[in-house]
Amino acid sequence: MTRFLQASVPLSLSSVSKRLSLSSSTRLQLRTFCRKMSPDSPPLTHSITLPSQLTEPVEIVAAPNISHSEFRSAIDSSLFKQWLKNMESENGVLYGGALSLRRVLIQGVDMFGKRIGFLKFVADVFDKETGKKVPGIVFARGPAVAVLILLDSEDKTYAVLTEQVRIPVGRVILELPAGMLDDDKGDFLGTAIREVEEETGICLKQEDMVDLTAFLDQSTGGRIFPSPGGCDEEISLFLYSGQVNKEIIEQLQGKETGLREHGELIKVCVVPYEKLWCMTADAKVLAAIALYEMAKKEGLLPHLKA
Repeated sequence: MTRFLQASVPLSLSSVSKRLSLSSSTRLQLRTFCRKMSPDSPPLTHSITLPSQLTEPVEIVAAPNISHSEFRSAIDSSLFKQWLKNMESENGVLYGGALSLRRVLIQGVDMFGKRIGFLKFVADVFDKETGKKVPGIVFARGPAVAVLILLDSEDKTYAVLTEQVRIPVGRVILELPAGMLDDDKGDFLGTAIREVEEETGICLKQEDMVDLTAFLDQSTGGRIFPSPGGCDEEISLFLYSGQVNKEIIEQLQGKETGLREHGELIKVCVVPYEKLWCMTADAKVLAAIALYEMAKKEGLLPHLKA
């Protein structure tokens, strides 16, 4: 049965260097971030060297609208560091040396409190053989999770969805309970359980969850990329399956949830699983159905408790 949840003294740059015995790279970084900008000043810049192209430093440049603090936050962010790591991974763009990253233009930084939520930049990547630039506009938002919840009731299986206002597409969308990771700890399962509770009111246990994306080939990284042509978002899809009585289905239907103080306008929608594939255009739903059905066909799903 599924359970329900009821002021400091300023120091000059020279004095800081004397006290801390900074390395040359750290002094360069301080000079980069601490100089003041005027309308006629050159853009903020920073240089990094990647292990995959030691003789070709990468220039990081800030667009005119980017402040010193935003530029520093962007370069130090887990979003940007993970992107660079992906670029140099075994399946990465830079692996093998056929392509070269020469410049990154930081164009936009959206803060979620004290951390970066979204990062927009353009990467100049060139094919060494042809000299042509590869399209490199990036909207970075990082990892996320989604959960396919299947509830059996009176010999019928239902899927639990959320109806949400999605301004980027200008529509109200039926989709899986989902959310972004709030920190750099990589707690995908914990985030999935928390998002389900916030968006549906259903409280799940870790031992009852199945990672559907873990069935993907190891070369994929075990996550799906819904829009790799422009966005770095990678999603782990989880499955929960259980049995409930008809009253629970009725209680869930139309339930208003979400963190209203954060602008979340969410309504729970319960639909027959057999109709799920054609009731929404949410890519997470369609990917979860495909993974669930193929995993079931291949006998990969563990015995799910009632």
